[in-house]
Amino acid sequence: MSEETPGFDEKPEVPVDGTPDEPQAADSAKEEEAAPAGDAAQDVALLAQLDQARTALSERTADLQRLQAEYQNYRRRVERDRITVKEIAVASLLTELLPTLDDIGRAREHGELVGGFKSVAESLETVAAKMGLQQFGKEGEPFDPTIHEALMHSYAPDITEDTCVAILQPGYRIGERTIRPARVAVAEPQPGAAPKSESAEGDKPSGEDADAADQG
Repeated sequence: MSEETPGFDEKPEVPVDGTPDEPQAADSAKEEEAAPAGDAAQDVALLAQLDQARTALSERTADLQRLQAEYQNYRRRVERDRITVKEIAVASLLTELLPTLDDIGRAREHGELVGGFKSVAESLETVAAKMGLQQFGKEGEPFDPTIHEALMHSYAPDITEDTCVAILQPGYRIGERTIRPARVAVAEPQPGAAPKSESAEGDKPSGEDADAADQG
């Protein structure tokens, strides 16, 4: 029988901080390296979501501003249409009253506007004026075809431009809108006639002529 070598079956002692613990340390290092990489990826994802949210907010803000502008334009159109409809209604009503106002004017010219009829007529004229009705047309003013309607025509030597010499029927307007032109008699300058100022100077004798006349 052979002799056993002393200590052959004995297991070597492994130090506590020896080689068997090295794989655990490597795993810990890998986990520590993987953690920052995971945080960076998460940050990138959050930044992408933030950019998407900002883009969506910008689009919604632009939509809101566009809707607000459209609403303001709608309100302005409604207000403008409301004013236009009101003006048309008032003009239509006052146009129907013009013959009555003409009768009142003729009665006033003939001295027939007296008593209760005078009070009613003046009240009607006051109401029409409050609604914006304005009368126009005066003798001696220049003829304007945009607001005057010539019913009679003549020549006059003492004028230098077409002139309204008689108002046959007054005109009426509401604001800048003419609802009836003034019907007038128009006179034009006499063909070949010198202006009044020049003819007056021509008729006046000169100084030499006056002296000769005095001496004679």
